[in-house]
Amino acid sequence: MTTALERIRTAKRELGQDVVILAHHYQRKEVVEQGDFVGDSYQLAKYAAASNARRIVFCGVHFMAEAARILARPEQRVFMPDPRAGCPMADMADARDSVVALTRLREMAGEKRRIIPVTYVNSNADVKAVVGHAGGLVCTSANAPKALQWAASKGDLLFFLPDEFLGTNTANGLGYLPVARWNPHEADGGLTTDKVRAARVIVWQGYCHVHTYFTPAMVAAARLKYPGCSVVVHPECKPDVVAVADGLGSTSYLVDAVEKTAPGQTVVVGTEVNLVLRLANQYPDRKVVPLEYSLCPNMYRTTPEKLADLLENFDPAREITVPEDVVAGARLALQRMLDL
Repeated sequence: MTTALERIRTAKRELGQDVVILAHHYQRKEVVEQGDFVGDSYQLAKYAAASNARRIVFCGVHFMAEAARILARPEQRVFMPDPRAGCPMADMADARDSVVALTRLREMAGEKRRIIPVTYVNSNADVKAVVGHAGGLVCTSANAPKALQWAASKGDLLFFLPDEFLGTNTANGLGYLPVARWNPHEADGGLTTDKVRAARVIVWQGYCHVHTYFTPAMVAAARLKYPGCSVVVHPECKPDVVAVADGLGSTSYLVDAVEKTAPGQTVVVGTEVNLVLRLANQYPDRKVVPLEYSLCPNMYRTTPEKLADLLENFDPAREITVPEDVVAGARLALQRMLDL
């Protein structure tokens, strides 16, 4: 019986340069191994924008494939092995609530302040469009500091959505204080006019369940279990976890941190467990352990079987499209990020 991996390899040979497979670091090992390009969301956005393939296959979650579709040329087509692979954090902000928040913040901040929105790439296309039309840009965890610095050069009040912890950690690192939190489920975001006018950054109340699972107690337990270890975490973690870690950075930073760990040493990594286990397998001469077992079930939806089915059939139901009235604004926000 032909295995899914054999089917993938056969399909890739037959398709040749007509197709490119982009795989996010959080995908399961068997899927990552089939990727033509493997990276974090920023790296994959760049690959998508530069690709000449007629068909782009995105092994990740829905907002990533949307970004690829926005950046791709009109004649290119973007597909996902499982389009149901979404992102709960991206769904915590929608276009309507984003417009309401921006409108109210302008009123509360007063005419003398200019608000520049920054949206994490972990957001849906219509939110990216709102941000693009409002003069803002997209960021990833890799370039969030640079994106906030760019925004600070354009305005004096920054509005970061939808991840309050990436926004807060980045603002703290840059000294952009104070930070206030906008709760979209409360009138005026739960803020007073005085708090808005005092703030340097407003962050949207949203989070990634994979990274907010980690706690300072887990870091302390890791240090007891592995004396002399280093602990590195993703900036979607809560600030109290960041405060007790040895290093903070994007997915690509975490990969680099493991690569730079000396043989025989231990590095504890606070991020999605599929990546950590793959790195442990890749670097057997050093101990690479997850801070705790925290899995993204949406990333895990993509299987070799689904990838093989897609490459053999290119089912139209798996194609990713973005409405034309959304594309222009979203492309503005994404292009500003790439231009950094």
